[in-house]
Amino acid sequence: MSGSVSADSSDAGSGGGGDDGRRRTHQLYNPYESFNNPYSFPMYQRIYDLPTSPEFLFQEEAALRRRSWGHNLSFCAGVGYLSGAALGAARGSLSGIRAAEPGESLKIRVNRVLNASGHAGRQLGNSAGVLGLIFAGLESGIAAATGDEGVVSTVVAGLGTGAVFKAASGPRSAAVAGAIGGLAAGFAVAGKQVVKRYVPI
Repeated sequence: MSGSVSADSSDAGSGGGGDDGRRRTHQLYNPYESFNNPYSFPMYQRIYDLPTSPEFLFQEEAALRRRSWGHNLSFCAGVGYLSGAALGAARGSLSGIRAAEPGESLKIRVNRVLNASGHAGRQLGNSAGVLGLIFAGLESGIAAATGDEGVVSTVVAGLGTGAVFKAASGPRSAAVAGAIGGLAAGFAVAGKQVVKRYVPI
């Protein structure tokens, strides 16, 4: 009886050991492995060493050196509208404060300032948003047609933006606005290059 029990127990033990050996096909995680292995990256380096360049989901997006046409359109139109609205609101607030008359109550003065800032902000914001929309469309179209993504396409887009924006006012106004747009685009590109070269970001 005892011999049969010991035999059964030995068979069970050998069977269990064989199952464990066949089942374990991976290595257990050791959190202290990087401390003793000179060829592995330390844990703090894996956590805190963040990439310095943008990460892209698709390789086609990583190969591009500029924003896509949709991103460029949204960016320029949004930045133009927000900047114009902020500047217009500030200018309208100043005009509303200056237009205050003696003897008025605080409620009337605040109402005048709010009305003036909202009206000027909407006007300038809409104009700047349209300018950004035209500029982004022309820049993306020129870059896609010619393959040039540098200064020339940006300056030509600035020229076209000013000319298209003032086309309804006549050819003379369109030419002047186009020249101003080209100069503004050229200065913007030059300023961007200076910032990239001398300002550590």
